[in-house]
Amino acid sequence: MEQSRKKGMALMAVSALLWSISGVLIKRIPWNPVVIAGWRSLFASLVFVCYFRRKRYRLVLTRQTLLCALTLAGSMLLYIAACKLTTSANAIILQSTSPVFIMLLDTVFLKHRYRRAEYAMVAVVLGGIGLFFLDQLTPGLAGNLLALCSGFTLGGMFLLSGRLPDDQSAQSALLLGHALTALAGIPVSLWVPTPFSGQAAAAIVVLGVVQLGIPYVLYGIAVRLCTPLTCSLIGMLEPLFNPLWVLLFVGERPGVWALVGGVIVLGAVCAWMLSNAAAATRQQEAPAQPEDITDSMSHSRQNM
Repeated sequence: MEQSRKKGMALMAVSALLWSISGVLIKRIPWNPVVIAGWRSLFASLVFVCYFRRKRYRLVLTRQTLLCALTLAGSMLLYIAACKLTTSANAIILQSTSPVFIMLLDTVFLKHRYRRAEYAMVAVVLGGIGLFFLDQLTPGLAGNLLALCSGFTLGGMFLLSGRLPDDQSAQSALLLGHALTALAGIPVSLWVPTPFSGQAAAAIVVLGVVQLGIPYVLYGIAVRLCTPLTCSLIGMLEPLFNPLWVLLFVGERPGVWALVGGVIVLGAVCAWMLSNAAAATRQQEAPAQPEDITDSMSHSRQNM
């Protein structure tokens, strides 16, 4: 069991690091963001098709997998558009607010109650988000708003995928999400300028196969080996490394207020996740209560 959990954590770390190269590659492709999303997801879909053939999976078409696929497609389209309209740092950090939206959706639709400290965390995150909008009004405002919407749809995807019954359903939802994105994006290339070059083609293939397809397959495995909370925490490697790669290879620097807001958002989300993980560990390690022991002994006598 412990070995499986460690394997899941390692796969999630690899996934997050591969996801983090998106900003560098997207900035190098002079195409419409919807077109980029479509072609990228086409190559990611091919990775999933190969994985399905190897595992002998069949595509599962249910209401749950379709809803999960729609939220995944929405998050990818919105994120790429955000990368084109604001800095990569802004886009990835604002998308990383997905745990906040998970909590809000859980509260509204599933009537789940959280602790006061967790609602306080939401308030802190919202305050940090507000700082992103102090740096620039145009074109950063539109990109920041799209990145926030991407965080919302990504939160919905995590919430829905966590309720899928098995590996085949989870992988089917991811494949469908990429297929829908490809269907939405590729036809747009017929109506908008899409200058072809060797660099753009190479970047699209790497985005689809290395940055999206492989890590999403690994994520589908990891989420079954360790808790969603653990996956989310390890996934914070993506917003930490994504701006670093863009700074090193593209020279793009986020604004001062965005940096401050990013520290607040990432710090609050990480603190919340660590607090939840510690609470779960304490609960698992807590000794049985006296009444529980008595009930267990009484139950044993009845079975004798």
